[in-house]
Amino acid sequence: MNEVQVSDWTLIPGNEMAMSAVRERCRQLVRKRATMAAGFSAVPIPGLDLVSDISLFTKLIDEVNSEFGLTEKQILRLQPKYRLLAYEAAVGVGGMMVGRLVTRDLLLRLFKKVGVRLASKTAAKLVPVAGSIVSAAIGFAVFRKLGYQHVEACARVAQQLNQARTVNQASTV
Repeated sequence: MNEVQVSDWTLIPGNEMAMSAVRERCRQLVRKRATMAAGFSAVPIPGLDLVSDISLFTKLIDEVNSEFGLTEKQILRLQPKYRLLAYEAAVGVGGMMVGRLVTRDLLLRLFKKVGVRLASKTAAKLVPVAGSIVSAAIGFAVFRKLGYQHVEACARVAQQLNQARTVNQASTV
């Protein structure tokens, strides 16, 4: 059992250079998905943007969590003290989607936090052509901001786990 738990550390970026590389890959993924979300937002069909945003964001969260070794399954494979630390760190940095199974309800709660922007995005669609462009721009900005926040939350949780591991290794030597 201990060997499995030790090998699970390879899922979490182990140094600052690896962390930076994962962070940048994830930020590129956020920009790509935000661009896709903006494309859906430009289509003048009410509700299509919300459905696409939820679908794209769910996949994004899962991929970012996985890149940082912080999916629910990956965290459950850590030793209990590190598992607890991961969840405490996620709460501490405001990463409500770090290490959690992302559900439609969870995303709807998150999107409600930025509801004013989403409402203005929907209202902008009522104005032909220019409204679609404004809606796409708002959709891109909101999606990117939420995605970047999640990337940074995952990075902070992974850094805290690495610090705890380093302290633990130093105290056992």
